[in-house]
Amino acid sequence: MSFDLTVAWALLLAFAVYVYVVLDGFDLGIGILYPFFPRKEDRDLMMNTVAPVWDGNETWLILGGGGLFAAFPLAYAIIMPAVYPLIIAMLLGLIFRGVAFEFRWRAGNKFSKRFWDAAFIGGSTVAALTQGMILGTLLQGIEVDGRAYGGGWWDWLTPFTLLTGVAVVCGYALLGATWLNWRVDGELQHKVRVLARVFGFATMGFIGAVSLATPFLEPAYFERWFSWPQILEVSPIPILVVGLTLWLAKELFDERNDWAPFFITLGLFGLCFLGLGVCMWPYVIPTSVTLWDAASPYSSQLFMFVGAIVLVPLILVYTAYAYWVFRGKLKVGDGYH
Repeated sequence: MSFDLTVAWALLLAFAVYVYVVLDGFDLGIGILYPFFPRKEDRDLMMNTVAPVWDGNETWLILGGGGLFAAFPLAYAIIMPAVYPLIIAMLLGLIFRGVAFEFRWRAGNKFSKRFWDAAFIGGSTVAALTQGMILGTLLQGIEVDGRAYGGGWWDWLTPFTLLTGVAVVCGYALLGATWLNWRVDGELQHKVRVLARVFGFATMGFIGAVSLATPFLEPAYFERWFSWPQILEVSPIPILVVGLTLWLAKELFDERNDWAPFFITLGLFGLCFLGLGVCMWPYVIPTSVTLWDAASPYSSQLFMFVGAIVLVPLILVYTAYAYWVFRGKLKVGDGYH
């Protein structure tokens, strides 16, 4: 029974992190794309596509972090010291970006407007970069000493974590471009579609690079992906990635279905997330601490899980309703502000 509940919590947290990545990813992506659009009218319209919903996306980040602390406290106690600098940088980036959402509209002169635009760009890029580097740190392994972090202050800074960090920046930019392609039209839509093609190719290149590097980080990863007969079980993932990549390229050059590239990109992120799960299972800290090693007592997990299965559907309904209310394409002059 405890085994099932531990797995259920792991799946719930994985779901929360995935929803955060895809929802907050495209509005972080808009900030990353800002330097390509110097005109104030374009930037205003881009921000207005996410202004009504961006802050609700942070709910899933809180759920993921709080759930990790509550359901897997040992993992929380080991992971956080290993990535404290990245966590601090990410939170500062999210703070500057969040403040820029409101202050940018109330800037009284060109200097302050440019400052808050820079805060939006820098905050979005730093948040995306650090999230990718946190993922890379977890994948490459965290040194564990007993029941505590046993590594140094700079262990998170390696070529692999930089690779995953830049990969996430490109992936979020692709999400942002495909979102804007769906929500705007005219000249701005043409520009973001071109950028979607560029970042689409870049993202696929980074997915390939990370996928090739990851199996060589740990023998367990290599065995999971390349040993027989496990290779038959995991082979559908890269096959589907190739298929969705070709479909995405077709839709980006076809220009008939504005919504399709965004949802195809969500599918690609989902497959990458599934590939991450294949690598890590059944560890929460590869390859040192399993889910069951890190789990809180069964009674605590059960108490919290009852609340979670009530609240998560409510959050999903509210989120879906918010996106439904603010659906449709925006034009210059339209928006939340």
